[in-house]
Amino acid sequence: MELSNYAKIFKALSNEQRLNIFMMIYKNCCGLEGEIPLDTKSCCGIKGGVEKAFSKVCDCMKLSRSTISHHFKELQNAGLISCEREGQTFRCSVNKEAVEAIKKFLS
Repeated sequence: MELSNYAKIFKALSNEQRLNIFMMIYKNCCGLEGEIPLDTKSCCGIKGGVEKAFSKVCDCMKLSRSTISHHFKELQNAGLISCEREGQTFRCSVNKEAVEAIKKFLS
């Protein structure tokens, strides 16, 4: 992976709200245990699984749908998540290759 790709990833994650959204999706999609470092961790009833509904994140975050949609788009443009529209709902999954690339970069 080129440095410009890493710059996109870290730029996307430098926003606290996007970082919270990514961590919510990552921890739940990847079935990781432990505390989710979010102000909203107790309100989400998101259980394990590969894909998470956009509307679940909207319910958990105290942000407008348009703001959350913008954050999802930034995470998607950075290659951290992929999203598919199902009617009025977005279902998102973590790009595990991007996560592994970050781990490799930091090690």
